[in-house]
Amino acid sequence: MATQTATPRTASSTGSRRFRPTFGPSIVTAITVALLLALGAWQLQRMTWKQGLIDALEAHRLLPPEALPTKIDDPEAWRYRTVTVTGTFRHADEIHIIAYSEAARQGYQIVTPLVRADGTTVMVNRGWLPTDFRDQDSRPDSLVAGEVTVTGMARPGWPQGWFVPDNDPAKNVWFWGDLPAMAKAAHAPDALPLIVEADATPNPGGLPIGGQSVINLRNDHLQYAITWFALAIGIFAVYFFYHFKPVTPEKA
Repeated sequence: MATQTATPRTASSTGSRRFRPTFGPSIVTAITVALLLALGAWQLQRMTWKQGLIDALEAHRLLPPEALPTKIDDPEAWRYRTVTVTGTFRHADEIHIIAYSEAARQGYQIVTPLVRADGTTVMVNRGWLPTDFRDQDSRPDSLVAGEVTVTGMARPGWPQGWFVPDNDPAKNVWFWGDLPAMAKAAHAPDALPLIVEADATPNPGGLPIGGQSVINLRNDHLQYAITWFALAIGIFAVYFFYHFKPVTPEKA
């Protein structure tokens, strides 16, 4: 009778695998995954902040117009509030902010200091006008004299974007809302720390065109957070399976 000899089963024939990490890829993966997780956590924080901003906006929209006080300690508390201000425009010191119309036509938003009876000054964004009407001589009807009451939305200044040029106060050309610098250029260094963006009430002569406030607060930060977390998981999965290798049999 023939004798059968058992063939030893090697680890590779049974499909046995073991996680065997290497130093270099482990360090790179750990740093990359930690960075991606940190970015995801930061986006979750931004999501909470943005949602608070949206909630505040919705709450402020429900409030009736309120007269802007003489002193404002917390500009953020007035962000997107509908307010009224009464005073006299000082047209000689108006500020010109580069802006485009809905039809992509270049022009300026006209920000003019409004001096109130108590001596305080409020910077008022009266609206947009085409480049051809930048010169005040081309729009004499717009230079309203005497006391006026403006209703509009209050907002603090806004920062310079990444690709936004520097403001040029000497030429009265502005690209972003550096409110302290604007107030200084308009000879109103003690102006309230807010801009009031006038509503769509027509101005004499039709210019500037008010109602330019555009609020489009989108909260996409959860999507960004999920993307960062998914990338972290994906990179770790690639790292893990790359190092989850078959066990080689030991040599006799």
